[in-house]
Amino acid sequence: MPNRSRTNHTQLPARPDLIRLGVGVLGIGTSGPLIATSLMPVPTLIFWRNLGGALVTAPFAIRHAQWRNRHGLMWSAIAGVLLALHFMGFFLAMRFTSVAAGTALAALQPIFAALFLKLSGSHIPSKAWLGMVVSFSGVLLISGIDLHLSVRSFLGDLAGLGCAALAALYLMAGARAQESFETTTYTTICYFICSLTVLPIALVSSMPVLHFPAREWWIVGGLVLGAQILGHTLFNSALRRVSPAVISLIVFFEVPVSALIAFLWLDQKPAFGVIPGIVLVLVGCVLVVVRTRPTELEVAL
Repeated sequence: MPNRSRTNHTQLPARPDLIRLGVGVLGIGTSGPLIATSLMPVPTLIFWRNLGGALVTAPFAIRHAQWRNRHGLMWSAIAGVLLALHFMGFFLAMRFTSVAAGTALAALQPIFAALFLKLSGSHIPSKAWLGMVVSFSGVLLISGIDLHLSVRSFLGDLAGLGCAALAALYLMAGARAQESFETTTYTTICYFICSLTVLPIALVSSMPVLHFPAREWWIVGGLVLGAQILGHTLFNSALRRVSPAVISLIVFFEVPVSALIAFLWLDQKPAFGVIPGIVLVLVGCVLVVVRTRPTELEVAL
């Protein structure tokens, strides 16, 4: 019997999961600014970030000894490849456009998640679609996406859009993996496969892998601790009970967090619409979780 909150794509998470997701938003909010300041090649940075995350969770995964479960192994590996592709898009967006604009486009994730769930046969109430559109309008206000066109910024926009779709697929694969795996087992395999997926890109492209100044290794450590462990791992732990669509929606709050950190660290001034944008994000979230009739919310995956 599937967890009802996992198959109910508009149900508000319980308080413990809300706390996890809140900390997770703060964790991933540090990702964009750290990536933007790093000089390490993108595939190399992804490799070390995910290998570090896998090494942190591996001792806990070993204790569960679930390595022979083929269902969990398959979906964890799929999630790892999707995560690698998502990171490639996100990291390129952080380098090619502003942190705020890149995270805003990546925040299309819940709309992609709802679309993929709809295509898989799930029911997404019309009020939820409206809420996601309202929230994304708030994201656009917060980010203040620059309409000045350049080839570099356009490529960054495309990378941000692609990484949003890949992030939604990654969460859905993670939810499948955790039907038979503990979170630490899933994250260990997922992060390790992710690191192995990008390593050949770095090696074939003759990108440096080892020799960097201490500053770059501090950035890697910050990404592992903040974005990977406190961010992705806490989101993944909530996936055992919460729909990928709801978790994707909460990721909207990464945008104001990243914009604020980018302002403090990188002097990237946020747009004038930060406050009204946050209000719109909150209103949109309320529209998603306010339910009509219980029968409308039962979904079978």
